[in-house]
Amino acid sequence: MLLAHSADTKRGIPAQCYDSHIDGVTSRASKAADEAARYASPDGELLRKIVPLASEFHDLGKLDEDNQAVLSGKFTARKLPVQHTDAGTAHLLNNLQTSPGAVLVRSHHIGLPDFVEEQNRTEETVLRDENVLERVNRTLPELIQLHNGIRQSEKAIDKVSVEVKGDASLFFRLALSCLADGDHTDTAIHYQDHVGKEPTVELHPAERLAALDRYVEALKKDSDRSRLRSEVYTACRNADTKANIASCDSPVGTGKTTAVMAHLLTQAANRKLRRIIVVLPFTNIITQSVQVYRDALVLPGENKEHVVAELHHRADFQDKLSRQFTALWKAPIIVTTAVSFFETLASNTPATLRRLHNLPGSAVFIDESHAALPAKLLPLAWRWMKGFAHEWGCYWVLASGSLNRFWKIDEFDKEKPDIPEIMPDQLRDRLSKYETGRITYPPEVKFMSAEELVEWTKGLPGPRIVILNTVQSAAVVALEYQKKFCRSCVEHLSTALTPEDRTNTLKTVKRRLSNFNDNDWTLIATSCVEAGVDFSFKTGVREAASLVSLLQTAGRVNRHDSDHSESVWTIRLKEGGLLKKHPGVNDSEKVLIDLFSEGVAISPNLCTNALKREIRLAGSFSDLQLNSEKGLRFPQVEKGFRVIDSDTRTVVIDEEIITKLENYISVDWREIQKSSVQIWGYRLKYLSIPEVSGHEGMFKWIYDYNDFIGYMAGILKIESFKNGGDSCII
Repeated sequence: MLLAHSADTKRGIPAQCYDSHIDGVTSRASKAADEAARYASPDGELLRKIVPLASEFHDLGKLDEDNQAVLSGKFTARKLPVQHTDAGTAHLLNNLQTSPGAVLVRSHHIGLPDFVEEQNRTEETVLRDENVLERVNRTLPELIQLHNGIRQSEKAIDKVSVEVKGDASLFFRLALSCLADGDHTDTAIHYQDHVGKEPTVELHPAERLAALDRYVEALKKDSDRSRLRSEVYTACRNADTKANIASCDSPVGTGKTTAVMAHLLTQAANRKLRRIIVVLPFTNIITQSVQVYRDALVLPGENKEHVVAELHHRADFQDKLSRQFTALWKAPIIVTTAVSFFETLASNTPATLRRLHNLPGSAVFIDESHAALPAKLLPLAWRWMKGFAHEWGCYWVLASGSLNRFWKIDEFDKEKPDIPEIMPDQLRDRLSKYETGRITYPPEVKFMSAEELVEWTKGLPGPRIVILNTVQSAAVVALEYQKKFCRSCVEHLSTALTPEDRTNTLKTVKRRLSNFNDNDWTLIATSCVEAGVDFSFKTGVREAASLVSLLQTAGRVNRHDSDHSESVWTIRLKEGGLLKKHPGVNDSEKVLIDLFSEGVAISPNLCTNALKREIRLAGSFSDLQLNSEKGLRFPQVEKGFRVIDSDTRTVVIDEEIITKLENYISVDWREIQKSSVQIWGYRLKYLSIPEVSGHEGMFKWIYDYNDFIGYMAGILKIESFKNGGDSCII
C-alpha cells in the first residue's frame, strides 16, 4: 500500500494511504475553491481548475521509494529523505504545463515564493528544489505511473495552460488557502487531531435582520439620545449603495454597532453574500460586540458560538498537532482583530492562509477604522480592500467616530476615489451639533512621573479613566495607585490579561459605573479601551499620542450628556524606572502638541488633516511594500506587513489547558484563546519561556500571573529585581 502519512504508534493510529489522502484533500480543497469562485471575477473558473489540479499532485513526491520506506516504518527518520513537493511541481510545469498549479504544489508547506527571485533563476530551476532536481527528473515518470495506477487522474483532469487575469497576488493566496486548508484538515482528521466537526451555519441575512430589528426596538427609550440612535439605525439599515466600499462617520454613542450590522445584513441579502466579518482594533472590544451580536442575531435553536465566532488574536501553528487550533472564518458572522485580519491578508504562511478562502463573498465592517492600522500599512491594505471588493465580491464599510478619510490623501490613493457615506449628510450634521459642548480639552499638557500622576488623578472628579501608551506603564501606574490608596480605588485593563480575565474586568468596570454612589475610583488602561467600549466616566486622562486617540478617549467620558461639559486631559509621562515610552507615537504626539500650541479647537473634523501632518512629518511613504506586492514577492510582504511591529507569540496561562495539550487531550481552540495572551518574542527569549511540549510555536507561562495586572505581575517582579527594587512593586 502506498502511503501519504506514517503511523502514530504511540496513539495507535495507522498510516494513511496515499489514495485516501489525495482524495480527501482534493475533495475539500475543490469545495473551498467552488464556494469562493461563486463571487469571483475574472478568475473564478481558473480557481476551480487549478486547485483540484494542484491537490491531485501536491504529494506526488511521497511516492519516491526512499520516502515510502520511511512512511511505512521500514526505516526511521525525523523527516522524509527526499523533499516531496518538487515532483508534483515538476509534473505540473513540464508535463501539464500549468505554472499556477505548480506554484501551489511548491508552496503548500513553505509558502508562496518570491517571483522576482524565481525569474532570476535558470529556466530549468524555476520553482524547483535544486537539492533534489536531478533525482526527481530521473524518477518522475515512475512516480506518475504509480500515481495514475491508483488515481487514474490523467483522464479526469483538464490540462489547462492559463494566466491570472486579475490581481495575481490575491489569486495565489486564495488558491493556496484552498489547498492548505484541504491538506491540513484531512491530515488532522486522520491523526484524530481534528476537534469534532462543527455544523455548517448559513448567514440567513433577512431572518437575522428581522431579529436585529426586534432587538433594537426593545432598547428604545423616551429621550433625545434614543431618538437619534433610532434615526441612525434606520438610515444605515435602509441605505442603498451600489458601491463596493462605503464609509460611516458616526459620533460616539449613536449605536454604530447595531446600525452598521443592519446595513451589512441588508447588503448581504441584496448581494447574496455568505458571511459578515467585523474587524475591531482591540481585543477587549470583541467581547462586548460579540455579546451584542449573539443577543441580537442568533435564531431559535442555534448555537450562539457557531453563529458568531469570537477570534481574539492569531493562533496559527504550523506543526500538525497544533494547526487544528487555527480559527478558520467559517462562521456566518465573525468578530476578529485588525491584527489577525490584515496579517492574514498579508500572510505567506499556509497555516495562516488556510482561512483566507472564506473571505470572498463577505461583507466586511472595519469598525473604529482610524485605529485599525498604522498609517504606513494603509496603502497596501487599501489595495487589498479594493481588490477583494472588485474581484472577489466583498463589500466593505469603514466606520469611526473619528474617521480618517485617508483615501483623500495623495500618499494613500492618487485617484482619490469617491467613497459614499451610508448616513445622509443632514443627519451627520445634526449628530455633530449634538456632540458640541459634551467634552472640553484643557490645553495644558502636564508632564509627570507615575507617583505624580497618581496623586494628581486622585484629585479629579470621579470615576476617572486614564489611558497610557504601553502595557507596562499601565501596570506600573495601576500598582502605584493600589499602593498609594487601596485596591478598591483602582481597576486595570490591558492585553496583559487573558481574554477571560479582561471580560471579568469589563463586567466589574460596568457594574461600578452603574452605581452612582461608587465614584471615587480610577481605571488605568491602555489604548485597548479607547474605542468601541461602552464606558462613560466623569473625567478622562490620555497620555499624549494621536489626535484620534484623544478624541476616542473622549468617547469614554460623559457619553450621554450633551448639556454639560467634562474634561479630557492630555499628559506626558517622565521616562525612567519601569515606565516605558511607546516608540511608535513620536510623530503623532508631536502633531497633537502642535495643535494645542496653535490654539486649534479639538474636533473630529481635524482627523484627516492631522493624519496628513503625521505623514508629512515622517516623510513620504516608501513604495517598497506596494512594489513587493505588485512583484509577487510574498515572503517580503509578509515580513514587512506587521500591524503590531513586534514578534508576538501565543502564551497559554491556564495550567489545566497546558496539561491537556501536553497529554494530547482534545482542547477546543476557543478554550486556548480564552486562557492565553500574546507576548513579544524578545521577552519570551529573555525570560526563557518554554514551548508547550509537542506543540511547536505555542508557549506556556511559568512566572507570576494575577487577574489584576496579568502577566505583568511576573515581568515587573523580574524588572524590579533587575533594577534593584522599585517602590511600586514593594
